[in-house]
Amino acid sequence: MRKTVRTEVSGSNSLWQVYKTVSFIKVMKCFVVIQIGRITPFLSVKNWLYRNLLGMKIGKTSALALMVMPDTMFPELIEIGDNSIVGYNTTILAHEYLIKEYRLGKVIIGNNVMIGANSLILPGVEIGDNSIVAAGAVVHKSVPSNCFARGNPLIISELS
Repeated sequence: MRKTVRTEVSGSNSLWQVYKTVSFIKVMKCFVVIQIGRITPFLSVKNWLYRNLLGMKIGKTSALALMVMPDTMFPELIEIGDNSIVGYNTTILAHEYLIKEYRLGKVIIGNNVMIGANSLILPGVEIGDNSIVAAGAVVHKSVPSNCFARGNPLIISELS
């Protein structure tokens, strides 16, 4: 399943306690950089912003399409391999704030991966090399290498 670190909270729900887990300044910096990156048409500039200002690991010739939304609180937990494409309006989350706990998990996207538009990648998943995630998929579990993943719930099959 997903590899996340779970931290329990007491009192109000975990989102009310968000700035105990991540600084407000960091969230604002990440939000501004990501908003610039979301509309930047130059992939090299976008990758530079995300690598150097947010700490994301992005491989050579990988491309995050227009409006991709990386995690605004923990972007440093996102790794994208070489020559991968993340499609339009995809969201990549590395955190979840729930009622009684919050969870953090690395998202690792391998080499030569194609993620279709409007997908949602949840924290703690790994998408293996040469895999394809169909448009609109909710990736709630890891996808092995050389596989095709689609739908909600996610259905995984081997590529032929």
